[in-house]
Amino acid sequence: MGALAVFRSTIEVMLEDGVLTREEKRLIIKLANALGLTAEEPGDIYAAIREGNSTEEGTMVSPNEQRLVYTRVFEIAIVNASLSRDEFRVLAHLRDIFSIDDDDHAKIEADLRDLIRQKGDDDNVVDKLLNTLRDSVSLVGSLFDSVRTKSA
Repeated sequence: MGALAVFRSTIEVMLEDGVLTREEKRLIIKLANALGLTAEEPGDIYAAIREGNSTEEGTMVSPNEQRLVYTRVFEIAIVNASLSRDEFRVLAHLRDIFSIDDDDHAKIEADLRDLIRQKGDDDNVVDKLLNTLRDSVSLVGSLFDSVRTKSA
């Protein structure tokens, strides 16, 4: 799947409830950056969605890039330490379109745990982030299973 198509489909998931939350906007910025979009492309895609116009696929995102994009978006989501259902839906969507299975997700989670431990100075903050990460894994997994069931 192309970078522009990934971005567009993710924005469409975010807009299902008609509202872009502050948390979703943070994820949009991180996603656009991780996908290597130009400064204009996110606005162009958003406008195309609102106007019902089609958009190009964009540059193909390799499997390695997909994992990196998912990891970066997952990381920015958990830094908030109180994930919303909207953020979980975005993660489940990315996991679905990137075909990130449970094993890949577990590896990404382990990498993020290590990163949090390395960056953390305050044990209370580290514990809170790790608890948020642990809670997120089960919710994202269940949402992913729901998305996978709908796709089948």
